[in-house]
Amino acid sequence: MIFDTPHTPRKRFGQHFLHERGVIDRILLALSPRDGERIVEIGPGEGALTLPLLARTGTLTAIEIDRDLIPRLRGAASGIGTLTIVEADALTIDLSALAAGGMLRLVGNLPYNISTPLLFHMLDHASVVTDMHFMLQKEVVDRMGAGPGSKVYGRLSVMLQARCTVEPLFMVPPGAFRPPPKVDSAVVRLVPLPPDQIAVAHRAMFDRVVRAAFSQRRKTLRNALQQLASAEKLAAAGIDPGARAEDIEVAAFIGLANALAVEA
Repeated sequence: MIFDTPHTPRKRFGQHFLHERGVIDRILLALSPRDGERIVEIGPGEGALTLPLLARTGTLTAIEIDRDLIPRLRGAASGIGTLTIVEADALTIDLSALAAGGMLRLVGNLPYNISTPLLFHMLDHASVVTDMHFMLQKEVVDRMGAGPGSKVYGRLSVMLQARCTVEPLFMVPPGAFRPPPKVDSAVVRLVPLPPDQIAVAHRAMFDRVVRAAFSQRRKTLRNALQQLASAEKLAAAGIDPGARAEDIEVAAFIGLANALAVEA
């Protein structure tokens, strides 16, 4: 235990504190931190990953919403390295401003109750992010990396894969946390694509198309997208109007959105 006395987990923050040393070592191995890198940890909690990461890098920025944890983290980090703690909700942090012209590497055990909004927020700042290593609910990681035809392929899959490579790394059992969550967890690596490899030409239109396509999964795209594209426009983009969203490749959604943006 990092602290002399344990911190009481708060349900409203979705706190489940990682404590399993073997899992921490595997995350550090996957991250492979190097001197001089700007690493930002989201939700350091009791510092189980924070302190060994700080010992390897010498400097670390952490974003923590629970103000009661902050002085204890600072105390635990004393003598190990320079720990800068930003007291805030990660959803409100301007990562581009935090990067200050440089690049960031993100790591963290994300609160499962807001993991999807957090992932979309990170995407908004992907141009200043080298990579991301996150602990998430396994079900979410499965959705992130799913391909067409999978039952869990959906909006999250398409939006992430259009901007990043998604690499599920390993599963983590409930017993690795205090308190144990009711679900399995997994660690995933996200690497934003270089700007010249991102085919999405109009992000707002792409979001509208994907959101509408998956809003009612049982509907054919002819019906789900009728407010955005006619059957003829779908066919012109190489999409069968009678198909459902879960059967369509990411590239096809991008092509359709780009075509619609030109016409708008």
